[in-house]
Amino acid sequence: MSKRHSLIGLALLGSIAVAAEPLTDADDIVARANLAAYYGGADGRSEVRMIISDAQGRQQRRQFTVLRRDVEDGGDQQFLVMFSQPSDVRGTIFLVDKHMDRDDDRWLYLPGLDLVKRISAGDKRTSFVGAHYFYEDVSGRRPSDDSHELIETTDEYYQLKHTPRQPASVEFASYVTWINRETFLPMKIEYTNEAGNIYRLVNVLSVEDIDGHPTVTTSRVSDLLAGGQTDMQFRYIKYDIGVPAEIFSERSLRNPPQEWLKRPGK
Repeated sequence: MSKRHSLIGLALLGSIAVAAEPLTDADDIVARANLAAYYGGADGRSEVRMIISDAQGRQQRRQFTVLRRDVEDGGDQQFLVMFSQPSDVRGTIFLVDKHMDRDDDRWLYLPGLDLVKRISAGDKRTSFVGAHYFYEDVSGRRPSDDSHELIETTDEYYQLKHTPRQPASVEFASYVTWINRETFLPMKIEYTNEAGNIYRLVNVLSVEDIDGHPTVTTSRVSDLLAGGQTDMQFRYIKYDIGVPAEIFSERSLRNPPQEWLKRPGK
């Protein structure tokens, strides 16, 4: 090998080493993880199958479509979720205006009652339509709601501890996340209560590259105290489809935008 090629090789190895250097700022890691988990593309659409299992192993299923639009990358967002199965929840719609500087605006439309229900800030950590997921899990928790501490870095993960800035507003004392160093997707979350017990566990079970974005395609929330779990399976995922801002409005609760909710090609 020539001296010139040797120098080029050393330079490339040096750049790879620098790129692989682990981050040390917890807030920076959390910001990147938030972008990876919730801001793929400028907008997106997916279909979700939710399998809810109780402590006895009995199952319920939910199926819904999610539309998402970013008002600003890493900032405010809008979500529209419409249920298609089973029949008792068909037509139920969940609408979120996610804000970085104040509480999110959340609405739930119940077609059987023809009722639009405003979800208060205090309800965001309650069950999402009977699942082990919470309303807040759907659109994500604001990074500014917690303080963050990097507790360990391994070859694969950043492990961080998060403590709520307003403890009275949540049911957990703290939680720990394992964030993949390559994709920055949170792969595991353990929630601890005031008694010091881990009572809630979130696991990512599968990840795929979709439109150039590492994307969670299966995840699970487990209730470690009462038992039971909910699996979420994401399908027909597309990014950057041009979802218009006007569909994320209260008008869409009673008049859902079917042309955007239907699967492409159907």
